[in-house]
Amino acid sequence: MSALPRAPSAKNAPERQAMPDDQLMLAYAQGDAAAFDVLYARHEGGLFRFVKRLLGARLVAQADEVFQDTWVRIISARDSFSPQGATWRTWAFTIAHNLAMDRLRVSGREVTLDAHPGDDGEPVPMLDRGVRGAVDAAAHPSAEELAFWRAAGRRLLACLDELPADQRAAFLLHHEDGLTVEALAASLEIGFETVRSRLRYGLQKLRGCMERYLSVLEQRA
Repeated sequence: MSALPRAPSAKNAPERQAMPDDQLMLAYAQGDAAAFDVLYARHEGGLFRFVKRLLGARLVAQADEVFQDTWVRIISARDSFSPQGATWRTWAFTIAHNLAMDRLRVSGREVTLDAHPGDDGEPVPMLDRGVRGAVDAAAHPSAEELAFWRAAGRRLLACLDELPADQRAAFLLHHEDGLTVEALAASLEIGFETVRSRLRYGLQKLRGCMERYLSVLEQRA
C-alpha cells in the first residue's frame, strides 16, 4: 500500500491528534494541511483493508488504485464537506464503496469460488461478538490455538470473497466498520429492508462457509 504523493508537513500538534474526524476535515478545508495528515494516518489502514476485502482476491491488484482514488475524491470534496448527517468515516467509506463497486461492475465479477487469500497478518472481521470474545478469552493461547485462529482467519477471508459484492460490502460496513443498518441505508441510498436482507443472507452464507470452525467453537463452549 503506497502513500499518497504529498509533500511532507510539519509535525502534528497534540491538539490535532485529539480532534474528531469532522473537525479535522473542516480544518483541512480551511488550509490546515497538517489536519489532513492526522486524518489520513488515522484511517489509512482501515480504509485500505476495506477496499481490499471488498474487491476480493481477483481484483486485489486494483486495491491500491481504488484506495488512492478514494483519497483524491476526499481531497477534491474538501470545500463541500459538511459534518451534518453522516460522520466523516461513513462518508469516506461510502466513497470507497462506490469506487470499488464500480470496478466490480466493470469487471463483471459477482462471485468468486476459488479464491484463498494468504495469511497477510491483517486483523479479520469476526462473524459475531461471541467468536471475538472467544479469542479475547485466551490470554495465553497455545501454538495449536494460534494455528486454529490463523486458519479460521484465512477461511473467513475466502468466505467473504465468495459472497456477492453487495452482501460483502454490507457485511464489512456493518460488522467491521460499525455502521448501523439505518446509516447503511442512508449512505448507500437503498431501502432499510434491502440492507437487512443483504446482511441476513450474507451472514447465513458466511456461517455455512465457516461451519467447520464454528462447530469447533461450539464444542469448546
